[in-house]
Amino acid sequence: MKMIVGLGNPGKKYEQTKHNVGFMAVDQLAKAAGVTFKKNPFEAEVADYFVNSEKVLLVKPQTFMNDSGRAVGPLMTYFGVLPEELVVIHDDLDLTLGKLRLRQKGSAGGHNGIKSIIAHIDSQHFDRIKIGIGRPQGKTVVNHVLSPFSKEEQPEILHAIDQAVAACEFYLTTDDFVQTMNKFN
Repeated sequence: MKMIVGLGNPGKKYEQTKHNVGFMAVDQLAKAAGVTFKKNPFEAEVADYFVNSEKVLLVKPQTFMNDSGRAVGPLMTYFGVLPEELVVIHDDLDLTLGKLRLRQKGSAGGHNGIKSIIAHIDSQHFDRIKIGIGRPQGKTVVNHVLSPFSKEEQPEILHAIDQAVAACEFYLTTDDFVQTMNKFN
């Protein structure tokens, strides 16, 4: 089993914000697979499908970003998902806009959603797909991550989301995250 978690904040107010690129990517994965998200008791929306006879769970935590682990941890326990079967897609301030970086493990790097997941699953050994949103220019980090992409930024971020989705699809068919990193980093 694989669990692909897109990080973001729930609600219409946050839909197109920089912090929600993880949601945007798993929404696109769900659309490509022809599945829809359903709410569940674990404070998340979940869609599932099969790739090469293996179940894939797409997850959008419905907690706020900084408390993502509160949804992810119990879901992993319920479905018996191991940390090495988890992929988290999230925004990254330290990457230039539209840059993709895949990592197998590591610290939270200052990302509160990742910090929460690490705390709830007691492991740093899970795969990440980071989508660059760049550092703020003239505004606070909070205002930056909670603001939408400008018209000029749209083509770059849409391409990055497409690449994140392609990386997930490649990983799901090959079951090899190292090979996926080599291809998409």
